[in-house]
Amino acid sequence: MDFYQVLEKRRTIRDFSDKEVTDKVLEKVLSAAFKAPTNDHLRQFEFIVVRGQENIARLISPVAENTKNIQQTGLEAAADVMDKDGYAMFVDALPKQQRMLMQSNCLVLPFFRQKDCPLCHPTDQSSLNYFASAWAAVENILLAATAEGLACAFRIPIGNEPEYVRHLVNAPEEYEFTCFLAIGYAAENAHICKQKEIWIEDRIHRNIW
Repeated sequence: MDFYQVLEKRRTIRDFSDKEVTDKVLEKVLSAAFKAPTNDHLRQFEFIVVRGQENIARLISPVAENTKNIQQTGLEAAADVMDKDGYAMFVDALPKQQRMLMQSNCLVLPFFRQKDCPLCHPTDQSSLNYFASAWAAVENILLAATAEGLACAFRIPIGNEPEYVRHLVNAPEEYEFTCFLAIGYAAENAHICKQKEIWIEDRIHRNIW
C-alpha cells in the first residue's frame, strides 16, 4: 500500500474482531511516532500498552458514566447544529466509547513529556507546539496501523479521565496523557462512517494579500 492509499484507507473503526495484535507488529506501529516532528526535537514519548479486558476495564472505568452524560445532554442538541454526516458519526460513536476500548484488547496510552508549558494549559500560541507534537505522533501511529492492516479508534479523555489514568499508572508529574488509543483488527461487519468529501480546489486561496 503506497502512502496515498494509506491516507484514503485510514478510518476510525470502533468495531474490532478478537484477532490479537502481536507485539512485533505493535512495536513497528508505535515506532512510527518517533518519526513525527516534535518541539525542540525531543521525541519525549512513552507508551503504556494494556492487554486483557479486566485490566482495560479498570483503566477506563470513568468512561461509561462520562459518555452517558454527554449522550444525555449533547446528542439531541447536536442534531440541530451538526451536518448529517457528522451527526451520523456522533450517533454511532458515542454508544461504543467504552466497548471499543475493551474490544480491541490492545489499549495504548500515549504519554508526552512536556518541557515548559502544561500541554492542556498553553500560555500562548507558541506553547501549543507541545500539543502539536503529541498529535503529530498519534497521527503517525494511525497511518502506520492502517499500513499494517490494523484498525484504530481513539478517545480524547474528558472530565476526570486524564487524572484517573495518570494516578492509576503512576505517571510522573511532567508527563501528559494524550488519549486512549485502541489498536486491533476490524470486525468483519465493522461500521465505517462516511467521510466528508472535501474539494481541495475550494480550500486553496492563492495570492489573497
